[in-house]
Amino acid sequence: MKLQERDEKHLWHPYTQHQTASKPLGIVKGKDALLWDEDGKEYIDAISSWWVNPFGHSNERLAQAVYKQLTQLEHVLFGGFTHEPAVLLAEKLISILPSNQQKIFFSDNGSTAVEVAIKMAIQYFFNKGDQRNVIVAFENAFHGDTFGAMAASGITFFTESFKGQLLEVVRIPIPEQGKEYLAENKLKEAIREHKVAAFIFEPLVQGAAGMKIYSEKALNNLINIAKSEGILTIADEVMTGFGRTGKTFACDYLSEQPDIICLSKALTGGTIPLAVTSATQEIFDAFYDEDVNKALFHGHTYMGNPTGCAVALEAIQILQTNETQQNIKRIEEHHKKFLQRLKDNPKVENPRTLGVILAFEVKTTGNTSYYGSIRNQLYQFFINKGIILRPVGNTIYILPPYIITNAQLQHIYNVIEEAIEEVTT
Repeated sequence: MKLQERDEKHLWHPYTQHQTASKPLGIVKGKDALLWDEDGKEYIDAISSWWVNPFGHSNERLAQAVYKQLTQLEHVLFGGFTHEPAVLLAEKLISILPSNQQKIFFSDNGSTAVEVAIKMAIQYFFNKGDQRNVIVAFENAFHGDTFGAMAASGITFFTESFKGQLLEVVRIPIPEQGKEYLAENKLKEAIREHKVAAFIFEPLVQGAAGMKIYSEKALNNLINIAKSEGILTIADEVMTGFGRTGKTFACDYLSEQPDIICLSKALTGGTIPLAVTSATQEIFDAFYDEDVNKALFHGHTYMGNPTGCAVALEAIQILQTNETQQNIKRIEEHHKKFLQRLKDNPKVENPRTLGVILAFEVKTTGNTSYYGSIRNQLYQFFINKGIILRPVGNTIYILPPYIITNAQLQHIYNVIEEAIEEVTT
């Protein structure tokens, strides 16, 4: 019996309406930018398996790091204990994060990293005797699926069932070109009218909203406004971190730095779930007290897992090699050339690129909702052609592993141009 058929008996997949969705592909092997299904068909993983896999599948350096750590210390509880991989990873992260970051809190996925950040922000003020429980976030943001992260997310498709049960969140528009002052005014208005604890944002690129890109100058202004009013700022770098925007972190483009940063996805190179919420010393100090009730009561069984920490260290070392940095630049240059081709296509709107991310909208009269008809047609077209891309409505984006070859990139570009012509006619 095939994997697809066995899967159908017991498995419940994410973001899937099982009555109408096609059966999931049974993947049996991966190497570099390629995956193979149970029938032997080859696929180019053009989105790094939901943005987690920047160094390619079955990376031998990462595998060796996992094996070495497993044979020494696979796991130990993090409550009341510590170990060298966690200490080394914390030291390494502090050395590459913005200079105001001083403390590292481990968890296990991007949603939870955001959950921790929101709890930090609200309790920071509570510990100081100030009740603030409102979060400001961008329209169409996506920060995860746990309750706090879901509340901060602005895509109602994911949150409609939970109205009235979530944190109070005030939405402001992202400061796209021409909307910078509107975003600033909305932020100021939110701060005037509500007891705001934090402003959370995906720096420079809104991922799940369709890779919407905005300028660092506009974000600097918003962070400055928040800080001038004593509001904490949270950068959700779960998608943008570790080279995706062309720099190690999207925050590296900024002059105004956030108080809290959330990391996951590429942190371990696509091997083991691990996440980080980093914070300033000032935030930590608000929890440092003789009163035990002022502690941050949040934790996970696998928090600070030694194997995850060890492979994250190896992933950062791979990221910092000249080879990887040159690969990032190479992909950027190829994206820019393809962008020029897209600009001449009358069926394309708003082509854009930043780092290894490229995105655009397809002009269409069809259903452009998140899982609408145009999205489903495009997705199936790419799968049939042996390319894994997951359009967001009528937005097509590429976010490839850094190991991808020039020939594979060109093939992706060519198939995308075919899709534009065939699916949208």
